[in-house]
Amino acid sequence: MAGKVDSEKCVGCEACLGACPTEAIVMKEGKAFITDACIDCGACVDECPVDAITLE
Repeated sequence: MAGKVDSEKCVGCEACLGACPTEAIVMKEGKAFITDACIDCGACVDECPVDAITLE
């Protein structure tokens, strides 16, 4: 499994960045992007106010 961001839904609020314990989320062109450092903890999923992140 890995976190995935729906770039159509992401509003670039950066809430997920602060929630990620491994700093696996970076911003690219104003949208969140989850790197290979993701440990599938789900913290970003819980934090996202627009439900743009899923674990797949």
